[in-house]
Amino acid sequence: MTAASLDLSNLVVTGEDGSRRAEFAVEGVTCAPCIGDIESSVADMRGLTRARLNYSNHRLAVEWNGDQFNPGEVIERLAARGYRAHPFAPRLAEALEDQQSKWLLRCLAVAGFAAMNVMLLAVSVWSGNVTDITPETRDFFHWLSGLIALPAAAYAGQPFFRSAIAAIRGGRLNMDVPISIGVCLALGMSVVETLNHAELVYFDSAVMLLFFLLCGRYLDHAMRRKTRAVASNLAALKAETANRLTPEGEQVLVPVSALAGGDIVVVLPGERVPADGEVLVGQTEIDESLITGETALRVIGPGERIYSGTINRTSVLRVLVKAANGKTLLDEIERLLETASTARSNYVKLADRAASLYAPVVHTAAALTLVFWLLTGASFHDAAITAIAVLIITCPCALALAIPTVQVVSSGALFKQGVFLNTSDALERLAEIDTVVFDKTGTLTLPDARVINAASVDQELLEIAARLALSSRHPMASAVAAEARARIPYDHVSEQSGLGVSAIVDGVEAKLGSPAFCGVEPPSSSRSITAFRYGAKTAIFEIAQVLRPDAIAVVGELKRLGLGVHILSGDRPEAVAPVAVALGVESWAASTHPAQKIARLEELKAAGRRVLMVGDGINDAPALAAAYVSLSPISAADLAQAHADAVFLGVKLAPVAGSVRTARKARALMKGNLWLAVVYNVFAVPLAFAGYVTPLVAAAAMSGSSILVTLNALRARAPAAAETEPAHDLSSLVPRSAEAP
Repeated sequence: MTAASLDLSNLVVTGEDGSRRAEFAVEGVTCAPCIGDIESSVADMRGLTRARLNYSNHRLAVEWNGDQFNPGEVIERLAARGYRAHPFAPRLAEALEDQQSKWLLRCLAVAGFAAMNVMLLAVSVWSGNVTDITPETRDFFHWLSGLIALPAAAYAGQPFFRSAIAAIRGGRLNMDVPISIGVCLALGMSVVETLNHAELVYFDSAVMLLFFLLCGRYLDHAMRRKTRAVASNLAALKAETANRLTPEGEQVLVPVSALAGGDIVVVLPGERVPADGEVLVGQTEIDESLITGETALRVIGPGERIYSGTINRTSVLRVLVKAANGKTLLDEIERLLETASTARSNYVKLADRAASLYAPVVHTAAALTLVFWLLTGASFHDAAITAIAVLIITCPCALALAIPTVQVVSSGALFKQGVFLNTSDALERLAEIDTVVFDKTGTLTLPDARVINAASVDQELLEIAARLALSSRHPMASAVAAEARARIPYDHVSEQSGLGVSAIVDGVEAKLGSPAFCGVEPPSSSRSITAFRYGAKTAIFEIAQVLRPDAIAVVGELKRLGLGVHILSGDRPEAVAPVAVALGVESWAASTHPAQKIARLEELKAAGRRVLMVGDGINDAPALAAAYVSLSPISAADLAQAHADAVFLGVKLAPVAGSVRTARKARALMKGNLWLAVVYNVFAVPLAFAGYVTPLVAAAAMSGSSILVTLNALRARAPAAAETEPAHDLSSLVPRSAEAP
């Protein structure tokens, strides 16, 4: 039975508009150019409307209309190009990922073991050649090196050999082709040289190259696997069951998948809302941080909209279901994430672009060398040795090291700044940005609300209130609790849902909560407030989110770097406007949902802008995935961190500007390394072609070029110079508890 005749009906998803969609897991994807190769190989299939490959999870999504399209034919098309595809099944994909990871690790271990031992033997031969080693001993060491290197390379080189063979069978070239040819020729020539009792062989070079390349491949695979594992965990945000009311008014526990529009559900305090709907009965406080990014609870009542995944905090609600089963806002976020991640994965890295030009040039130069010397009357042995010298001198070691070495050194420099990269091409994209878009809540501001008038209230009352607040999980109480110097809660604290907490402290009743609960006249302040009463003494705490300590300075520096700055927030306009004014940001938008944020990013993209998105909430995850490049603070939700290209530590925003500076310096060094490799080949290849370079000299020149690009990459260790300006006085914006340590 052919792949085209497979029954894939159970894997096809039909949309509301009648369009159909299926996903395939694709094996053999090793580089960014594979994206275009795979998508173009199925693009002309009848009925197909869209085909996009996600490089992060190696999944190909195809969409079509009508009955003319046969999804099974996709498997045959990709097989003809050297890729193995199969219908995507989460459990199977996870098993294959685990199998692939273990296999790469075994290959890495074998290459590392062989490299260490062969290098020890090579060093002994090198030192012996200038002292007193006998030819018999040298030949023994060479044969011993071969006995270690040949089987080790045959096993450890499989990730490259298989990829190269599949590419050649599919009529294409990738970076693994010249790598495989270079390794095989180095091993083969080493065997020939050993048979001829030569002084030097190249077993060590072959296995060392495999070891370093496998290190990069395994780390890239592990990083993508971890990111996919976290990013796919949206299920934790969804309710699994719901309390549905029957027409007779009976409450029945049903799976969320059984809900439909028009049903009425009961949502108890502490439960996640199971579907999008409208409140019919009840008034409560809900946690909408999933949707808006705002950590402060919102009071809602009858007639107001409520969304799946939000948390009911205080009172029982009856909700009329408006959208369920794949049609909720949370489902939309999941679809936006997938679409945005797939779109961004089409970025082709600098190294891949160079490799796409480099591979055919190398092979053509070697072939022309062999043909030229055969036509001029040279023996096949001499012509082959000259051609091999050309291949060795142009071996992609320098090219393979040109980009990764800069990435490794620059990643170390960013690590010192508190920045951790999630993707291997983040540095390149960071260097190309011209616009920065910030979320507000938790990004420009600190993630948790603070008592902004802490310095002006009675410090004894503040300490009692803070210790009392330790016994409550309400966000307003958490802000007060952050002011406690002694993190010791009081005993026998009672809490009245939606009102506040109370306890007897040193024989005096203490109350913390709403003004009515505490018997305090509420002030006319527009900020959120929490009241406190301790006997006859009272206090009002103003609660608000505050700017990160260096937010004004960082925004100013980004502008001096020539970057446009925007704010996109899901919070209320009255909360966003003061932040925009304080930072001097003229372009800002409030009350934006995930789809609206993506739409704004698309507008900027259409205008030719390359956007850095900085956000922290689950509602920011689709925008983080859709942006040209993205950053997220370490305090962000796991889903946001998973879809960000980098994560930064601390309460300061300085790593954002530091990342841009470091990335620009890294990109300049990457281009410099590529030019060094080009200039080296411009001079070296003609000499090798003319027969003036022996394989030994070629190997030495190849090593020299690799050392040169490595030394140039080490310049990335020095921090990039920051733009300077007079320091901003942020004392009025940052309360005592929010100051950086």
